[in-house]
Amino acid sequence: MENPLFKQTPTELDAADELRSLREEFRLPGRNAVVGPGTSEPSDVEESNKNAIYLCGNSLGLQPKETQRLVLEELQVWADAGVYGHHMHPKSRPWVDIDSTVTEEMAKVVGGLHSEVAVMGTLTSNLHFLMAAFYKPTVSRFKIILEDKAFPSDHSQACWHGFSSDDALITISPRPGCYTLNTDDILEVIENNRESTALVLLPGVQYYTGQLFEMEKITKFAKERGIVIGWDLAHAVGNVELRLHDWDVDFAVWCSYKYLNSGPGGIGGIFVHESQSKQSRLTGWWGHEKATRFAMENDFSAIPGAAGFQHSNPSVLATVCLLGSLRVFAQTNMRALRRKSINLTGYMEHLLLTDPETSRYFEIITPRNPSERGAQLSLLFRKGIMEEVYKKLELSGIVVDKRQPDVIRVAPTPLYNTYEDVFNFSVKLQEAISAAVTGSEARLLD
Repeated sequence: MENPLFKQTPTELDAADELRSLREEFRLPGRNAVVGPGTSEPSDVEESNKNAIYLCGNSLGLQPKETQRLVLEELQVWADAGVYGHHMHPKSRPWVDIDSTVTEEMAKVVGGLHSEVAVMGTLTSNLHFLMAAFYKPTVSRFKIILEDKAFPSDHSQACWHGFSSDDALITISPRPGCYTLNTDDILEVIENNRESTALVLLPGVQYYTGQLFEMEKITKFAKERGIVIGWDLAHAVGNVELRLHDWDVDFAVWCSYKYLNSGPGGIGGIFVHESQSKQSRLTGWWGHEKATRFAMENDFSAIPGAAGFQHSNPSVLATVCLLGSLRVFAQTNMRALRRKSINLTGYMEHLLLTDPETSRYFEIITPRNPSERGAQLSLLFRKGIMEEVYKKLELSGIVVDKRQPDVIRVAPTPLYNTYEDVFNFSVKLQEAISAAVTGSEARLLD
């Protein structure tokens, strides 16, 4: 049955959107910043002065307006007070406790207790630190289960412990002819290797296809077999509803520059379940209890919870960039954001498939079931036209991204994207495909 939303105009949908005011909290790139000055025809001058259609929050989120003010405030405190900003801060954000300004809201976003979350480091470094704590290989149990073609950081710990990739890594691939992983296949691999597996490490949302994994089900299955499980939430945090504490996840890591809008290279975060907080770990001075942190004693006394896994004092500027975004998140909740996200991607899918002349040139490889995907549709193009389509979209002031081979990823983000954005993208995509196909056919005739 067709969704009744799809019978409404984008203007009507935007008018009824309970989150529409949040778009005003962000800075939207101008079209000229995307296509470059001088690339528009004279008749397109008015169009070129408009905002770009930004559908790339899965790669880099937009800048919240609050962020610039917060950063400038910290620069001013540094200029005026120097080292005294660590303890006597005119804005009540002493640098010595700067991470406390973001931990509570961050815990809400990931569904963890305050004590289970720490904002620190970067995604890759955090992953290494937590794998050092949780990957404890033995002679009989040393294997790591992960998806095929995972990032190198996901499997380098096995090599660090002296195992070869062929011996220690068990990779899961989609079934022939498929692009996404089947949950039953994941559970079967875990079951078949239950006696030799030390760790399961999977993404919450797969970066290429946008597939949302059944995290609760997979976590429960692994833990019932005595296997530690961790999640890479780079594309899931701020995107989908997470309940890491209730799901009994052992650990998780994430970055914050995608759906959390903290800026390029922004600060990362970790989750360590309260039942696992006493794990041995690589220690850092910022994880030492505050009362004796500067005593420089030889015994490490960890702060209880995830904070005890911290290493260095966090970047103040990077932390307040995240603070600027989390203040927007605090105006709503993940359930409301997820509801709008499902509607946006559903509306986009509906529009993309209504034109049989252009839709035959691509395949949506993201799961069609809204509960199995995040705020992303990945379009796999045929006949080698992806690059041409991407260029034409860019010249139309539309920001998406591409991944080889032949995929354009489109991410309508509920914090700042509108139904009108989605509608206009679908029109421009159809125009870009028609032009690319016509150009391709003309070149074949030459």
